[in-house]
Amino acid sequence: MALITFCSGVWGTLALWYQLPGGTLMRTAGSVAWVIAVIALAVIAVTRRSWLALAVYAAAYVILLCWWMSIAPSNDRVWSDDVSHLLSGKVSGSEVTLSNVRNFTWRADDDYDAHWETRRYDLDRLTSADTVLSYWGSPAIAHAMISFGFDDGSRVVFSVEIRKKRNEQFSEIGGFFKQFETILIAADERDIIRVRTNVRDEDDYLYPLRMDKPTMRALFLSYVHAANELVDKPAFYNTITSNCTTIVYRMAKQISPGLPRDIRLLLTGYLPGYLQEVGALDNRVSIEELRRRGRITDRARHTAPGDDFSKAIRAGMD
Repeated sequence: MALITFCSGVWGTLALWYQLPGGTLMRTAGSVAWVIAVIALAVIAVTRRSWLALAVYAAAYVILLCWWMSIAPSNDRVWSDDVSHLLSGKVSGSEVTLSNVRNFTWRADDDYDAHWETRRYDLDRLTSADTVLSYWGSPAIAHAMISFGFDDGSRVVFSVEIRKKRNEQFSEIGGFFKQFETILIAADERDIIRVRTNVRDEDDYLYPLRMDKPTMRALFLSYVHAANELVDKPAFYNTITSNCTTIVYRMAKQISPGLPRDIRLLLTGYLPGYLQEVGALDNRVSIEELRRRGRITDRARHTAPGDDFSKAIRAGMD
């Protein structure tokens, strides 16, 4: 009972801190009041061997849970510019029309030219799919994206991301407590990869996926369906259960039901090893060699404004 009370008490404190309305003062007051109440009821329960104190705590916790479940995601907030538009898609035969494809020109995180475009893609001309991993600290954690290529040289990257409100900062812990909604971004490679390598000083790796055309097509359409679903039904981002990799895994699982679960779906920095084991990466060479070939950071940082960015970052990968 002590362990349950401690764990639920900590969870309640963090839930109040991240979700209680009214600013920092209210969040602090609510969290502190909850901690004091939990400690007081625990002391009473232990010193007086009182089940009544536990019953009071259980009732308070039920009320807290009811409030928690009433917190709903929304598409109507003041969003950061880079996540201000929701992606949507229309499918007509083999042609897919994507609305709100992001094509920003980034000079700094707070200095950019914003462009949102409508683009059309013919799935009969789909030729490749690459996974891109972007590292910013720990080798175990990376942001995962999928880039689709077409025979005319065009490419589009899909990325599941947090939808930050204006001036809001990312928090791994906040990702457990409904701090962020989820957004699915479709973007030009020069935008979504280059901002990570050239502006945010992240370290990026590109791995060509071994995937037949029907599977590539199905995965592309899964992204379109997921984007349309988020337009109609907003969802919260969750650091563990609903992040950049687990959402893609659920889509891929629909295409290939036998796809195994693995801790590397959470420790995304080690995702290439998992992808090679399930046959999605070239298994004729070692994962170390794939990683060496796939590091695109330096190539991205040496591109000039007029260069073909997608071609430049793939130089020497064959």
